[in-house]
Amino acid sequence: MTAPAPGTQDRTWTLADFDFKLPPELIAQQPAPERSGSRLLDGRSPVPQDLRFAQFPGLLRPGDLMVFNDTQVIKARLFGHKPSGGRLELLVERVLDAASGEVAAHMKVSKKPAPGTVLQMEGGFTATLLGRWPNAEGPLYKFAFSQDPFALMAAHGHVPLPPYITHEDSAEDEARYQTVFAAKPGAVAAPTAALHFDEALLAALQAAGVARANVTLHVGAGTFQPVKVENIHDHLMHSEWYDVPAATQQAIADCRARGGRVLAVGTTTVRTLESWARSGLATGDTSIFITPGFAFQVVDLLLTNFHLPKSTLMMLISAFAGHAHVMALYQHAITERYRFFSYGDAMLLQRSA
Repeated sequence: MTAPAPGTQDRTWTLADFDFKLPPELIAQQPAPERSGSRLLDGRSPVPQDLRFAQFPGLLRPGDLMVFNDTQVIKARLFGHKPSGGRLELLVERVLDAASGEVAAHMKVSKKPAPGTVLQMEGGFTATLLGRWPNAEGPLYKFAFSQDPFALMAAHGHVPLPPYITHEDSAEDEARYQTVFAAKPGAVAAPTAALHFDEALLAALQAAGVARANVTLHVGAGTFQPVKVENIHDHLMHSEWYDVPAATQQAIADCRARGGRVLAVGTTTVRTLESWARSGLATGDTSIFITPGFAFQVVDLLLTNFHLPKSTLMMLISAFAGHAHVMALYQHAITERYRFFSYGDAMLLQRSA
């Protein structure tokens, strides 16, 4: 196990420690014209380097291993009406049983309908409310769709864009809020650090001797859930399903054997790999909460986008690269007018301890 960074283990971290002022105009509302056309902040050293993302392959070494999250964003936002005519919105968090049509979803409506209510959904299908999920006091709702949920979402759903993106989803979002290698449907938010990769860049990395492996973590809407407690350790983390295939486990072992570095593409990949390392379980649900003082076991380098102030993701990258260093990098990014959040620019970080 890696030792915690000095001075972080016993400190009481508060929400204010992860706050910063972001000019609203730096929140990217559209992706860069080309996937690899975004900017890249190399934040591995005390003096950051301003680069273009196309230069990324030059920052790695032959023998390094990149690990991607191969989840696929589903068109999880659906609209419908109650029997009274009141409009509602469902955001499918998880397909529980495709054969029976059962899903767990967030529900946005003026007055919650009673269990057993049959909702008429746009697209001509129905959703029957079965109750709360995962238990009687759960934060989500369990529904039975009248047909296969994946097929219904593909045909009638909307791209679940993050709350800070203000436009309605479009055909461009359907293509660009998705990685080029997305393979396993189930996410309601994209693993955004991987959105910068196109086929040409992946080919260049392979030609440079950089290995590649995949994990799966179906990103939930909880990734945007605000932290509402001042003492961050009182925050209740959301749960997400993950999988670390045997081939990826072997790829990591091979990388270690040849002296390479493991680079996680995105915070979801970090959470997946470190959950596996801590629990020993290759598949399951994780609610891992990574804060300063966390002992990383797998990840050496992290490619990530810029995150919301006071978010759990700010806490994760502060744990990884050092709180003071990360906050200084964010001030540099703001000064240099980097684009923030899901459609924004990227940053490369190195583990501090």
